[in-house]
Amino acid sequence: MMNRSYKFALALTAWAALSALPSQAQTVLKIGHVLAKGSHYDVGANVFCDSLDKNTQGRYKCQVFTGSSLGGEREQIEAVQIGTQDMVITSTGPVGNFVPEIKVVDVPFLFRDYDHARKVLDGKIGQDMLAKFPSHGLVALAWSENGFRHMTNSKRSIVSANDAAGLKMRTMENKVHMEGYRAFGIQPTPMAFPEVFGALQQGVVDGQENPIPVILASKFSQVQKHLSLTGHVYSPALILTSPRIYNKLSDADKKAFLDAATESVKATRKKVNDDEANGIAQLEREGMTVVKQVNGASFRDALKTPYANYAKEFGADRMNAIQAVK
Repeated sequence: MMNRSYKFALALTAWAALSALPSQAQTVLKIGHVLAKGSHYDVGANVFCDSLDKNTQGRYKCQVFTGSSLGGEREQIEAVQIGTQDMVITSTGPVGNFVPEIKVVDVPFLFRDYDHARKVLDGKIGQDMLAKFPSHGLVALAWSENGFRHMTNSKRSIVSANDAAGLKMRTMENKVHMEGYRAFGIQPTPMAFPEVFGALQQGVVDGQENPIPVILASKFSQVQKHLSLTGHVYSPALILTSPRIYNKLSDADKKAFLDAATESVKATRKKVNDDEANGIAQLEREGMTVVKQVNGASFRDALKTPYANYAKEFGADRMNAIQAVK
């Protein structure tokens, strides 16, 4: 029978051997976006990180980079594509330059409201589009949200499409948007997001267009007098990661990433809902003049020629299928 001293020596040896084993590897992901801390993108990024940390027992953690500290959206997408950045939350504005199949979602007045847009993107149409990303060197974990875009400017109130004519407006680097805005008589000026506030402040452009959550987070009320609730484009967002990261994951870890993305989207949409509900009153308090009822028919009428072009490029059947979702 082993004596106590021998048993103790064996236990001590086993403990020492276990202590010498390397600790569980931990990966820190670099995730970026262009909006301010506390914005809807930032809420989504932090919920993603918290969920992923929990679901992988701390093996994956994130460092969130806010406010364009890693560059504009196009630069960050490129960095994710080549593998120098792990993840990005981005609007679809520049994504069509990388994955042409998703440009259709940027067509003006394609989506009726938030419920319609979310059903399309969460359903088969949206999920089929996400499947296009790997062949372009990106992995799309989920559709997130930016919101319906509205026009702001420093010159005048916009009630109808004619009121927008002649204004020099910052737009995203997106040909689908730019073609539509030209039909309104706007002079579209594509510009990376980090440059927008300064351009508005210095009068390089008269205005810009973005969802209420972005207008709030970016403090555009400081440099813009007029807001018109045109709702001319629904702007989705995407949670993108690098194949360099995703393709090395186990099936269980892939599920953890996808589950974290789902939680992120829920939190982002809730923040968008809250900002939509409370943000207009806040912007009015901050001095903006808000046109709440615009002549939507005038904007739609102006888009007849662009819509014919969109139908040729993206397929009338495809656009009709999106619009038919109930």
